[in-house]
Amino acid sequence: MTSKKMIAALICGMLGCLCFGGGDWLMMYGDASYDTLYLNWLTEGTAQIPLWRFTLAMALAFPGVILYGIALFAVQNYITDEKHKKIYHYLNVFGLTPWLALHLYYIMILVLYSQLSRSTEFAYGSGEIKALCTMLFENTSWVIIVSEAFMLPVFVYWFYLQAAGKTVFPKAVAFTNVLLVFAVLNGVNMLMPEGAFSIAFRNGLMSESMIIWFGVMLVYELKTKKGGA
Repeated sequence: MTSKKMIAALICGMLGCLCFGGGDWLMMYGDASYDTLYLNWLTEGTAQIPLWRFTLAMALAFPGVILYGIALFAVQNYITDEKHKKIYHYLNVFGLTPWLALHLYYIMILVLYSQLSRSTEFAYGSGEIKALCTMLFENTSWVIIVSEAFMLPVFVYWFYLQAAGKTVFPKAVAFTNVLLVFAVLNGVNMLMPEGAFSIAFRNGLMSESMIIWFGVMLVYELKTKKGGA
């Protein structure tokens, strides 16, 4: 793949981050106060979010996963060995599968919570609605575990490839891995005062980590292209 095409692919990945991250913020940004008896993301703010925000968050996920795919498959061109390139490729195929499922899973619970909370047609109290959504989550949360079991191996494998010198990058670049960036940003989030910004930032951590990860590779590609010019 030419440098020009790689740059375009990485930019696609960053746009995908904006799609997914934008959806993450749309579905959570609001009053962060919650009842400690129930899920901490069933907040007072999400109870008041209008349906159009959830609809837009769902719609953004579809171009988001396509744009992610363009970049993630392009990244395999940085791997120097064909065998490892094939392993990364198939791990990436499996890893992309649950991105939409996991995103929509959370949105559907939040839609149920928001619409029941805002509706005057139902006689449910706030506690009953939160209990219902919490029960729904607790009985289906295995979806999250299965999804992460599909999503994470490709990033762990990428760390191994970089740390072992099996990519075009210096070995130290392995520590810009998306999972390590996620851990750092999560630590930063823990230092933030609880509020609308912090809860939305936390919900979008993976997208925020991914955009930094793609950004590091984009800087490398731009410098390589400039050096070769």
